[in-house]
Order: sequence, then C-alpha cells, then structure tokens
Amino acid sequence: MVQLLVLSACETALGDDNAEMGFAGLAVRTGVKSALGSLWRVDDGGTAALMSEYYHQLSQEEVTIKAEALRQAQLAMLRGEVHIKSGKLVGNGIEVPLPKALESLSDQDFSHPFYWAGFTMIGSPW
Repeated sequence: MVQLLVLSACETALGDDNAEMGFAGLAVRTGVKSALGSLWRVDDGGTAALMSEYYHQLSQEEVTIKAEALRQAQLAMLRGEVHIKSGKLVGNGIEVPLPKALESLSDQDFSHPFYWAGFTMIGSPW
C-alpha cells in the first residue's frame, strides 16, 4: 500500500463530476493511505518552499502524523521562516540553491495564505 502520495501541482484536490476530491481523492479511493493535494492554482516558488518544509517536518522524529507535518510546514510559511533570498530557498537553518526552472525568482516572502493554505491532506492523517 502506498502510504503517501504528494500531488504538488495545481488543483489536484479540487473535485469535479468524475472525482469528488480530485486526483488526491481518487488516489485514496484506489488504496493510497494519504494524499496531499492543492485546492487552487499554486505558485511554483511557494509550492517549492512548502514542499521543502513539509518534507523537513516529515523527517523530524517527533512528527508521526502526516497532517501535523503539513500544519507545521504551513505555520513556518505563515511566520516567514521559509523564503527565497539571493537565488536560494531558505528555511530551518538550510539554504538550498533554486532549481534552474526557478532561478529567475527574486527574493520572495511566502507568508501570505495564497502560497500555502490551498494544500490539504485527504485520507488518513497518520
């Protein structure tokens, strides 16, 4: 069984007549334990920042609930702890060079909910 499917593209948790909760809901219905998806068109830089922070949170020994890792990542974004500065993604004491596709992004703050609030966990939070 797939424990976690992350769909970081646009509107992957937004449903229609064919899939009530979008691709993420469809994945859960077919056996994926948990799926992380987005409810609206997401920004590339903001999504890269949130996903980086989400995986950092998942790697923490004390975080055992996937939905809590998402919440902690969203709170870090809200507090401005994850941002782009001088061509690097900065957060939690790390600085990672941006991938080529995002190199053109200027310094950016992702504390506005537009960048992180559209992501939701579907299925089991554990």
